[in-house]
Amino acid sequence: MNISIMRRILGYVLLLESGLLLIPCFIGIIYHERECFAYLITSAICLAVGAVIGIKKPKNAVFYLKDGCVATALSWIVLSLFGCLPFLMTKEIPHFIDALFETVSGFTTTGTTVINDVEIISHASLIWRSLTHWVGGMGVLVFLMAVVPLSGGSNINLMKAESPGPSVGKIVPKMKQTARLLYVIYVALTLAEFVFLLFGKMSAFESFATTTATAGTGGFGVRNSSIAEYSPYIKWVITAFMILFGVNFNAYYYIIMRQYKRALAIEEIRAYFAVVVLSSMVIFANIIHMYPTAFEAITHSFFQVAAVITTTGFSTTDFDSWPALSKTILVMLMFIGACAGSTGGGIKVSRYIIAFKSVGREIKSFLHPKSVSKVKMDSKVLDSDVIRTTNIYFITFIMVFVVSLLLVSIEGRDLTSNFTAVASEINNIGPGLSTAGPTENFASFSVLSKCVFIFDMLAGRLELFPMLMLFQPALWRDTVKQSVNDVKKKKRLSTK
Repeated sequence: MNISIMRRILGYVLLLESGLLLIPCFIGIIYHERECFAYLITSAICLAVGAVIGIKKPKNAVFYLKDGCVATALSWIVLSLFGCLPFLMTKEIPHFIDALFETVSGFTTTGTTVINDVEIISHASLIWRSLTHWVGGMGVLVFLMAVVPLSGGSNINLMKAESPGPSVGKIVPKMKQTARLLYVIYVALTLAEFVFLLFGKMSAFESFATTTATAGTGGFGVRNSSIAEYSPYIKWVITAFMILFGVNFNAYYYIIMRQYKRALAIEEIRAYFAVVVLSSMVIFANIIHMYPTAFEAITHSFFQVAAVITTTGFSTTDFDSWPALSKTILVMLMFIGACAGSTGGGIKVSRYIIAFKSVGREIKSFLHPKSVSKVKMDSKVLDSDVIRTTNIYFITFIMVFVVSLLLVSIEGRDLTSNFTAVASEINNIGPGLSTAGPTENFASFSVLSKCVFIFDMLAGRLELFPMLMLFQPALWRDTVKQSVNDVKKKKRLSTK
């Protein structure tokens, strides 16, 4: 592995986090909160550590996919470890595992919380929680690629390790330009939602916190009731932007370039909107008797479908009290997720399209053994590697899900709580059902369960394999050998 470039990347990550921590510090100063000092101190720590480990420029700036996966996994772990320090310093979350859980939930845009009463939390901490969503939504390394030179032509290996979806490509010829374009679109959509929320007479503070949480499809709210207390206008604005942030960002590029037919031709987006509309209408018909008006019922149905399929996790009502059909649909949406190339989590709509088409091809091969059929998506023949990696992803997902469910079940909770809790964490959604439902939080889960959830959140956000690679003994043996060889080489050169 290219240890020097990974050290450099971790240094950049900490320097970025140092700058981000100044935002809640500034908010704390505005509201005259002592918690601002915790963010200032943490910012200084990140600045010092980041400068020390990232100051030395690596001789070899090229690295491969293996290095990209490890660098990505370590970056998100380091980001979370330092990001949880303010919660510990302020004692707003006094226990380390709880503070780490909250921070990982933020950066991975999961949105589950261990805080019983968010309304007593300082403004600085509320902004930091929402800001972690915004940073994690598009990806911290994608941001770094947009603003600093990381590794020359090897940037694609970082993008592959961090970006969601079965395949990653360039929108424009250079990855740096692609990263910048993605963030321009991301910022533009964020600003648009912020303005729309202000028109709904939401305060600037709540608008900013809600917008950043929506943009990253995270779900941390500033009120205990999440979005339930707000007006129907605000609920529909958030619904619309949750759906928009769940769309493949390639479509926005095509729209900007006035290639409207190309944007509409993306199969995944058509399937995504079809699932949203169909699921919402079925739930609406199922719950209409539970609410005073049809408008209220359809508002809740569209909002919760958007919140679950985009893995945002906001709530406007206690959907755990809905009929079995509606809850079943929501659980199924947990395992679908948003589009590839969006800020949403989950398995991704594109993977299901590939899987269904692969099954259809196999059935055809049984009926017509001599025929040669290919799997196409967006009128293009899919590479066999994409189909293979999609199948492997499904298998790996099931394995990680089953092991996590078994470990969480040791605690002795009911199956609904355990199953939906694991599903919500690995798919980066937020609330589940029963004791993990929208009116509950994860504070009552054991330390073991929280540790499993922390891994699941990171694994789900990073598409499983970067995190699983850290558990490969061969990786660390090779790293140790390389380090020893480097030391010996330096000694030989110094003696000469």
